[in-house]
Amino acid sequence: MAPSCIVECEIIQWFVEPEARVEEFSPLCEVQSDKASVEITSRFSGIVKKLHYEAGEMAKVGKPFVDIDIQGGVKQEDLDALTASESTPSPKDASEPLMNESLSKPPESSDLRSTESHGRTSGESKHQAQPPKGRFASLATPAVRHLSKELDVDIIDIQGTGKDGRVLKEDIYRFVEARKSPKQEQQPTLSPPPTSPSFTAMPPPAETDKQVETVVPLTNTQAQMFKTMTRSLSIPHFLYADEVDFSRLHDLRQRLNKMLSQQPAVFAGAATTTTDQQIMVSKLSYLPFVIKAVSMALYQYPILNARVDTDAADGNGNGIGNKPAALVHRSQHNVGVAMDTAAGLLVPVVRDVGRRSVLSVAAELVRLQSAAAAGRLSPQDLRGGTVTVSNIGSLGGTYVAPVVVDREVAILGLGRVRDVPAFSDDGEDRVVRRRVCNLSWSADHRVVDGATLARAAEVVRGFLEEPGTMVMHLR
Repeated sequence: MAPSCIVECEIIQWFVEPEARVEEFSPLCEVQSDKASVEITSRFSGIVKKLHYEAGEMAKVGKPFVDIDIQGGVKQEDLDALTASESTPSPKDASEPLMNESLSKPPESSDLRSTESHGRTSGESKHQAQPPKGRFASLATPAVRHLSKELDVDIIDIQGTGKDGRVLKEDIYRFVEARKSPKQEQQPTLSPPPTSPSFTAMPPPAETDKQVETVVPLTNTQAQMFKTMTRSLSIPHFLYADEVDFSRLHDLRQRLNKMLSQQPAVFAGAATTTTDQQIMVSKLSYLPFVIKAVSMALYQYPILNARVDTDAADGNGNGIGNKPAALVHRSQHNVGVAMDTAAGLLVPVVRDVGRRSVLSVAAELVRLQSAAAAGRLSPQDLRGGTVTVSNIGSLGGTYVAPVVVDREVAILGLGRVRDVPAFSDDGEDRVVRRRVCNLSWSADHRVVDGATLARAAEVVRGFLEEPGTMVMHLR
């Protein structure tokens, strides 16, 4: 994603306050961009003099957002606190001026770190004598903080077991279990959210003659989705759907999964991660095959991998001015995959699918799904998509009308795979079982015509109905 597309970010929370001392690279605040929740770190060591925005306000990119006085010397209290955990920084020269930091472009800035950053919070007061627990609670991911609110837990009270004392979901569950132990007979057992639908008795509605309306603010993820989908309203959509026979793909998948169960495939961690974690693939779903088939179709119909440039006039998407709109073709197939997470809808990106095997795509999906479940997706994981695939069928439903997102021209929605009776292809009029899946496409009708999308969809259908043909087109 081009840097110019980020114009503002919401301040989620400040880790510092006026007159507090900060060190270079220590976290200042957490912001929410269109794609992810990230942290801004300090470029200087000094004393915070002014916060230009309150939590919940929108900070403009390139505008000042915090003033730091780097003239002040290091206080003895600060030295004592820092010496206990880290090396003591040297005071800045007294001749250096008051520094005014501005908010750089969030996802691209080198000052931004994900909410899994290893930095320290720097708003500790000199009057605090807190035990080590909870000192890094502000570095907990949004998903962890949301879980703590749901379970009515003060995250400061929890001893974190993650990196640098960071609080993890497992820490919250253990804390809740320990807290309820003396009152086992009074409180129901608390457990992680179920992965399958459950049915519980609903409380009877209150008896009232009036309609009661309760205002609930949007979550950060919902607010960003609101903005993204509002921008999508400017895209004239058209839909195309087809039923695809997954029977041969099902048989191939079963054979491959049998081999993988005996000898799983192992891949190294992605370059965007900070660990050498290995990823093991012991089972294939249909999704990696679909993603690979879409990529192979994009080589024949590259317009579906392009984006519409309407920013010629002012760079902010407010119109095209006197310069006509243009198509920007992109060489890599970066496929966004819609995922349902505890924080809401997220769309991490499988990069450069054209150069990946089906197994490599599956391994990257495993990594992204694990990171999304733990709330550890990085900004790099969430940006740069060129086309999107939504596997809504994994939750249910046969048809879907997917919405094209900004800076893309096409999206594919998958329905659930289901068994249907059908006539055999051998001409004997036998009824056989077929496994079928509905593929629902949406495209930007400003630049993509119906015939082009239909032909591209036929290419994808051909690869999925005869998966062996993919071998002939592998690069």
